[in-house]
Amino acid sequence: FTVHLSADMAAPGQVIVLNTQTRKEEGRRIQLENILAAKTVADVIRTCLGPRAMLKMLMDPMGGIVMTNDGNAILREINVSHPAAKSMIEIARTQDEEVGDGTTSVIILAGEMLAVAAEFMEQNMHPTVVISAYLRALEDALTELNERVSVKVDINNREELVRIINSSINTKIMKKWNDLACTIAIDAVKTVSTEQNGRKEIDIKRYAKVEKIPGGEIEESCVLTGVMLNKDVVHPKMKRRVENPRVLLLDCNLEYKKGESQTAVEFVNEADFSRMLQIEEEYIKRVCDEVIALRPDVVVTEKGISDLAQHYLVKAGITAIRRVRKTDNNRIARACGATVCSRTDELKEEDIGLGCGLFEIRKLGDEYFTFFEKCKNPKACTILLRGASKDILMEVERNLLDAMNVARNVMMDARLVPGGGATEMALSVALTEKAKTVEGVAQWPYKAVAKAFEVIPRTIIQNCGGSTIRTLTALRAKHASREDATWGVDGNSGDIKSMNELGIWDAYSVKVQTIKTAIETATMLLRIDAIVSGGKSKRGQSSGAEQQQAQPVPEQEAD
Repeated sequence: FTVHLSADMAAPGQVIVLNTQTRKEEGRRIQLENILAAKTVADVIRTCLGPRAMLKMLMDPMGGIVMTNDGNAILREINVSHPAAKSMIEIARTQDEEVGDGTTSVIILAGEMLAVAAEFMEQNMHPTVVISAYLRALEDALTELNERVSVKVDINNREELVRIINSSINTKIMKKWNDLACTIAIDAVKTVSTEQNGRKEIDIKRYAKVEKIPGGEIEESCVLTGVMLNKDVVHPKMKRRVENPRVLLLDCNLEYKKGESQTAVEFVNEADFSRMLQIEEEYIKRVCDEVIALRPDVVVTEKGISDLAQHYLVKAGITAIRRVRKTDNNRIARACGATVCSRTDELKEEDIGLGCGLFEIRKLGDEYFTFFEKCKNPKACTILLRGASKDILMEVERNLLDAMNVARNVMMDARLVPGGGATEMALSVALTEKAKTVEGVAQWPYKAVAKAFEVIPRTIIQNCGGSTIRTLTALRAKHASREDATWGVDGNSGDIKSMNELGIWDAYSVKVQTIKTAIETATMLLRIDAIVSGGKSKRGQSSGAEQQQAQPVPEQEAD
């Protein structure tokens, strides 16, 4: 650390405590910079909202191309160096992990929440006043959403579910095949849904696997009543089709065990070598006999199967598949009702899976695939996607994951809110009305939150080429009476329509998460009043002890 003192030691001098390479920026300028950075990120994906959304083409460093209008997928590919912009990208990821939809909305809303705070920062209003007004507005918005705007839905009514998922898919590439996508999403989510001790669990990530096979048409995509693997049988003489198979799942080797590390064996007699080979063969025969004793038709293992073991299994009329991923093995276990076993000497009859109706190897394109189909009560499934090219399949997969997340959210919390910017407009009008009861200067930031909510309907109108001011004024007038909260913007024509008639609904949990995340992120970034970035020490200039210490990275060099 360097300490600079003035020439006159008696007079108070300037003391610089921070390292000379450290940069410190603070004050209003930093807050305005953070707001600008957040607005810039929001502007990047502003055109990706609504049914008339534009696509972004992103090039990665390896030369690969991503074409998408999914907010999270776009921001994941973008490299930014500003810390506030990084926070914005992080919230899109959080939204995607938490509820799986609304990633574009949350970024646009957070950007607008910060943009409307800029004038208060310029007027030297204290950030704490703005933040407390924002948090109060958040509480009131959630209360309004819960009590007036949301409606209950019957999750056993398939038509209702299809309409909800439709509104999510209508903004994506898959809107041409929305009936197919809705069917796939509902079937997949209902398949993996389980209930234990009154608690519902829907694990899409683990038990609903999407398999993309280029070729064919999108219409050929379907949800299998079972599981599919990209594997073939290990021996050409094994059966490639078995009806009502007895399935045995293993995660141990069907080959001789090798030493954990380097193993040295010393032979004294000539016969010792042949005896060792004999012991190996005897071990493999014993393991295979233990498997054959249970009379399975199909054996699936996560590890290897030696040639000798294949020979014994073929003689017993057993089909074997090896080197299956652990996740795939768990899916087969859920689909067939089998138990994954770790040792062959502990196998029992109840470990065998009897739930599979058909085991078959089929050729799709250039590769062979294993199908475990017609399962009686599968709790895992594979979604088979066909399409013209890899890029289309990638985008269709992203759209389907969004659709499945919407279906899951509605099944977990059976409440809906109107889409098409209707919810945001209803909240904006309600908060504007409530702002009159707020005392002191906090009234202005509170009103600003109400104004910021209008960014969603405004963006939808802009993206479909409508008249922004005229439509927004008419929509505000519709909501002024606060009788019907379902009036929103038709994203295709830019006109005002009742979302109830159009059937455009969003999941309540997605909307709540969007509003919470946007306002909480805005308050967090407004709290920042200084950015300190330290310089990296040059190699060879500092001692070994100093080099070992972790040094902060300057923002210019980061990322």
